[in-house]
Amino acid sequence: MRRDGSVELLNLLRASDSVVSGEMLSRQLGVSRTAIWKQVSALRTAGYRITAVPSQGYRLLDEPDLLSDKAICGMLDDSCLIGKRIIYTPETGSTNSDLFRLAEEGAADGTVLLAERQTAGKGRLGRRWDSPEGVNLYCSLILRPDIQPFEAPQLTFLSAVAVVRAIRSVTDIRPAIKWPNDILLNGRKVAGLLNEMNAETDRVLFVVLGIGVNINMRGEQFPPGLRYPATSLFLETGAVITRNVFTATLLKELDYEYKRFRDSGFAPAREEWASYCNAAGRELQVNFGSSSLRGMFAGLDYDGALLIKLPDGNIERILSGDLTVL
Repeated sequence: MRRDGSVELLNLLRASDSVVSGEMLSRQLGVSRTAIWKQVSALRTAGYRITAVPSQGYRLLDEPDLLSDKAICGMLDDSCLIGKRIIYTPETGSTNSDLFRLAEEGAADGTVLLAERQTAGKGRLGRRWDSPEGVNLYCSLILRPDIQPFEAPQLTFLSAVAVVRAIRSVTDIRPAIKWPNDILLNGRKVAGLLNEMNAETDRVLFVVLGIGVNINMRGEQFPPGLRYPATSLFLETGAVITRNVFTATLLKELDYEYKRFRDSGFAPAREEWASYCNAAGRELQVNFGSSSLRGMFAGLDYDGALLIKLPDGNIERILSGDLTVL
């Protein structure tokens, strides 16, 4: 299915609203009618619905919801930095680990890696991110901003804003954000982000940002014993979401946020993040392994640190920890 000939055949069928003759396909692709038939058969096996009209040709009726770098690139603006190069793989251990290696080898700012399935997906605090095949988005991207290492966590916040905007655009429902980077729908986690950095003492060399979004996952596909309740866009809306459309929408939002960050700093993303935060006016508990801290939400500091007002009135800055909204 991913051979060049099949891709070219698919593009010709996609470009037509009616039957395309086998003779024309053969001529355009420079192969025999028998080769066309074999490619059509292979595409049908892969889940594409292609009808054959006797003495007329072929027509594409429907296609499976497979991630396609070409389809996604076709929906992006030429000016987009994020997604200028998209790498697709059917399966990998971790998109973050793969892209981190490519970044070390010099892959460009804005490079994106997509996978249908991860066998060793990573979440925050060393947790596993379950990654069933063909239903969700597992995506990592390289960012090379001209910033210092202490500023790198800010990229996670602007990316969380981009995920919220993409979900609102595609589904018309409003998610919330739990500090620092969990995206929630009705209190259940629908997406998460993982930021991994390579830096020198005074400058960031690159950041690999991993994004996982539960898109069309059914209830029975969630593993038992999840640490936090989880959901998907399908479970919340009852509608199947076209993953290529969602991915392209997300990359465009990420591109906008990244350019705004480079032009105007962190403040605009911080303000928008605060408007989606689920902790405003609430009591919080932050766990740090064997210890914990309680207080009232007091906002997000200039660098993304969580601010908590303690019972004695003092403000505590939290840079990392496991947050619970009480």
